[in-house]
Amino acid sequence: MSINDIFSGYGVEITLNTNQDFLKIRETLTRIGVESRKSNTLFQSCHILHKQGRYAIMHFKELFLIDGKQADLCENDLDRRNTIVNLLREWKLVVVVHDNEFNNETKAPMSQIKIIPFRGKDDWILEAKYNIGKRR
Repeated sequence: MSINDIFSGYGVEITLNTNQDFLKIRETLTRIGVESRKSNTLFQSCHILHKQGRYAIMHFKELFLIDGKQADLCENDLDRRNTIVNLLREWKLVVVVHDNEFNNETKAPMSQIKIIPFRGKDDWILEAKYNIGKRR
């Protein structure tokens, strides 16, 4: 799969305001996701992908599909990804490359997304279902 296939078929392509924002975004995304009903666990929904100087916010299931793995990506997953991208944009952490197209995308209600404040992250188990750059 080529880089253009990845960026045209998956995720929301973004640009960073500064080079230092990559790590800030990556850390922020670890604290945004779906809350477990049974424990103080947060399952990270999205990751930032960096390939050949381009960046995208991707749902973890999109990353599984790119890797050729099985994933049940549904509209709600994409809507949740879009809401998370919108939050990053409102917080002035990212600029959406195709802003006009993105504005027409559906978003999930905030009730479906949990955001853990930085100061509260030690009270939670932050779990990623996908690890970029790590083979299992």
